[in-house]
Amino acid sequence: MSNETVWDRTEPPAKPSPTPLSRELVVGAAIRLADAGGLDEVSFRKVAAVLGAGPMRLYGYVETKDELLDLMVDEVYGEITPPSPSAGWREGLRHVAHGIRAAAKRHEWFVDLVGNRPHQGPNALTHLETTLATVRFDDIDQVLDVVGAVMAYVFGAVRGEISELRAERSSGMTEEQWQRASGPYLQRVLATGRFPTLARVMHESSDRDPAERFETGLGYVLDGVAARHSL
Repeated sequence: MSNETVWDRTEPPAKPSPTPLSRELVVGAAIRLADAGGLDEVSFRKVAAVLGAGPMRLYGYVETKDELLDLMVDEVYGEITPPSPSAGWREGLRHVAHGIRAAAKRHEWFVDLVGNRPHQGPNALTHLETTLATVRFDDIDQVLDVVGAVMAYVFGAVRGEISELRAERSSGMTEEQWQRASGPYLQRVLATGRFPTLARVMHESSDRDPAERFETGLGYVLDGVAARHSL
């Protein structure tokens, strides 16, 4: 196994073959498998089968599954358009937030692989650079704090939304159907009077679109940043 990162390692020279391979083709096949069935569907054997190649041929392009997952994440980061260089911090961070949400809706597995240490692929680094650059504070620690707070909200909210979509698929019930099925139990519990605020949620809250809920929560975070820094 090479000591170089996948980002530094060159691909094998192209050779005439009935089934040509490239790192791009390998990553694309892995993403299609993950989009269709989740990360459990991603294996060298299944990727090779999609490409009509032997699994051993893939190791010339990607040495480990972790490398393959890193490449997949970086490919998705490349789909997120950066904010305009002239955008203000609020407009820029809102653009990034909605870009991440849209990418995660296309590739639900994306949220399972991000949010810890920063990824080091070229697209991920470009994404991080342009996101940080939209917050033009003199104190770089404050820049990191602001971006970190916004991204914590974004990934938390998107994970919740994706989890709900997965629950609907696994249970076969929409959120509304699940609420109706559990309604009698909840009515009995709330009738005890022990949970008055939850009772208000059940009887008074509106059924808002997920995109509207996301934007509202994002607005609270951005308003908090503005208030903290008198912007």
